[in-house]
Parts: sequence; structure tokens; C-alpha cells
Amino acid sequence: MQTTERNEDGMPMNPEGKGGANVQQAVPFFMVANIEVSRRFYVEGLGFEMKWNWIDGGKLRWCWLQNGGAALMLQEFRKEGHDSWVPEGKVGVGVSIYFICQDALAIYREVTRRGIEAQRPFVGNAMWVTSMTDPDGYRIFFESYTDLPEETVFSDQEG
Repeated sequence: MQTTERNEDGMPMNPEGKGGANVQQAVPFFMVANIEVSRRFYVEGLGFEMKWNWIDGGKLRWCWLQNGGAALMLQEFRKEGHDSWVPEGKVGVGVSIYFICQDALAIYREVTRRGIEAQRPFVGNAMWVTSMTDPDGYRIFFESYTDLPEETVFSDQEG
């Protein structure tokens, strides 16, 4: 009879018998209307790097984008033929992704310098918070810890 090793909380350990987290990363998968427009937004605007891609018939169909330890995937939904799907509105409306980073203010400065419209950073829940909306309506947030008072608003003159 085989016994299952358990951690200090009584939960079974991962299959390799090692303690620690089995899940390593969550990677959002965004369906997009125009993958080239979205790729430019994330790579040229937000500083992500394309790590992997799928090109079919000379067209980019899917890609994995990464920035530090965070990643996301993009795929353009097919508008014609088998497996086609055309949403009535922007597919990302109502979806928010939060990236915890070392310096949200630096990201704000960099993305606005690159022409991305970003919300002026403010302090909420002991974190600087800035956000932007991608071409498909997905809300992208960058946050970093701070000890400044809640509701402090970033001033370009100070920072």
C-alpha cells in the first residue's frame, strides 16, 4: 500500500514528493480582434517581449508575450470559416489583469513616453496603481508597494 506524503497543513504534497507550490504561473489568454494591433500595444507600448509565436499561412495567429516573470498569450479570433466567432462588442470589457511590479511609477513614465494613455498613478491598498486599456478593452493594471498615504496622486513634477 502506497502512502501519500503530506505537508504541515495535512495537504498532499505534489507528485514529485516535494513540498512547495505545484502551480508556478498563471498566464491569461486574450482573444483579440487584430493580433498585430494588440502585439504592438503590448510589445512596443508596454515593453513585453514576444517569446513564442505561431505563424500560419504567413500570418501571426498566436503569441506568448513576457515581461519579467509575467506572461500573457494573444490569439486573434477567426472571423470566417470553421471555428469563426465575431463578438458583438470588445471581448475584453469587464476583464482586468493586475501585474505586481517593483516600480509602477517607472512603468507609468515609460508607457506614457511611448504614447500609451495611462491612468495617473494613485495610492490604493498601500500600492501605487496605474492602468491602461488595451485595444480589445482588457484593463491592464501595474501596482507596486509604497508607504505613502492612501489616495496620494502622483505628480509629474515630483517624480
